[in-house]
Amino acid sequence: MSGTHALRALRHRNFRLFFSGQLISLVGTWMQSVAQSWLIYRLTHSALLLGAVGFAGQIPIFLIAPIGGHVADRQDRRRIIILTQSASMILAFVLAALTLSGRVREWHIIVLAAMLGVVNAFDMPARQAFIVQMVEREDLMNAIALNSSMFNGARVVGPAVAGILVAAIGEGWCFFANGVSYIAVLAGLLMMTTTTFVPRVTATSALQNIVEGLRFVARTAPIRALLLLIAVVSFTGMPYAVLMPLFADKVLHAGARGLGILMGASGVGALVGSIMLALRSTVRGLGTWVAVSSALFGATLIAFGFSRHLWLSVLILVPLGASMMVQMSSSNTLIQSMVPDELRGRVMAAYTMMFMGMGPLGALAGGTVADRVGAPVAVMIGGVITIIASSVFSIRLPVLRGPARAMILAQQQAGGDPADETTPTGAEASES
Repeated sequence: MSGTHALRALRHRNFRLFFSGQLISLVGTWMQSVAQSWLIYRLTHSALLLGAVGFAGQIPIFLIAPIGGHVADRQDRRRIIILTQSASMILAFVLAALTLSGRVREWHIIVLAAMLGVVNAFDMPARQAFIVQMVEREDLMNAIALNSSMFNGARVVGPAVAGILVAAIGEGWCFFANGVSYIAVLAGLLMMTTTTFVPRVTATSALQNIVEGLRFVARTAPIRALLLLIAVVSFTGMPYAVLMPLFADKVLHAGARGLGILMGASGVGALVGSIMLALRSTVRGLGTWVAVSSALFGATLIAFGFSRHLWLSVLILVPLGASMMVQMSSSNTLIQSMVPDELRGRVMAAYTMMFMGMGPLGALAGGTVADRVGAPVAVMIGGVITIIASSVFSIRLPVLRGPARAMILAQQQAGGDPADETTPTGAEASES
């Protein structure tokens, strides 16, 4: 039973410490995200500046993540995460101090968002690559799904709490609470016992190592296709979250509390989607899940754009959040199952670039379109493009299954996985 239940990755002590610390910290992170969006909107009432903050916070990820991936493949990943989480904590306290003192200005928010983006460019590839070091390879898929569940459990609680706190006592205390929450994740990381990191001996330069990772992604058809779909969906679909304060205020007339409810509803759906993945024990059929979920995400974006009632929008956001998370987590699982360990940091940096790094470009584009034609139309346009991209991926899927199966089997053999029911057979992998 221990090999198949939904919480099996938690039998590993390091993953338990990581899971519990991150769960607390991510509640604070989501609180800050919602409060920051509301703060910039309260100060400016501008869809364009909402997009600008999203752009400033994520464009460093797109530009710097390849360097972060190189560092994750050459340095102790646990030490990297300790440093990045400490830096994130300091930035949260700075934003809290500025807000609580009444000195905060728009440019403060944009600059601090950009600095946090630089930190995340190193944090995210290291954190994604670190998961495989905390569990056995047979529990990797479950660990990724549980990691997504944790992320989205926090996404349910954080926005709801933020909506209440912002309305009651203001944004500054949300930022302060986020700073305090980092203590939990740092404690968990410091309590871990990991093997001494021994960097792989190489005569190549940092630039050559980065190029090597990007070339691997470019020439590997299944990984390239998954990342291209993520890039399109992140660019055209994800701006709905950046525009949420506009929906809460102007479209649905629900205020800060409504913003928390809307973000929480999307989080509930994402949590359901990640639990569905945690219950799976093989990668069989995940490629189909990616195709279907991305199409559903596009369809629900269109429906959300049409809605003018708060509770109808809340209902639509549940399948929207679920489909988004199933696509992203299924793609993550397939990529992690295919990539060699020595390239993991750099390939997960490419995943981070497509998932998080394309978001700022989409946020800026979405904010610009929303300023001209309104947020609902901007979101619906993104939904249509997302459906087109998922259709192209579906058409290519049969051709991609063979190479994907070969890569998954090669990594299983390299990792020495036992041939039990938790490890996909050749037939199962071929269905990915």
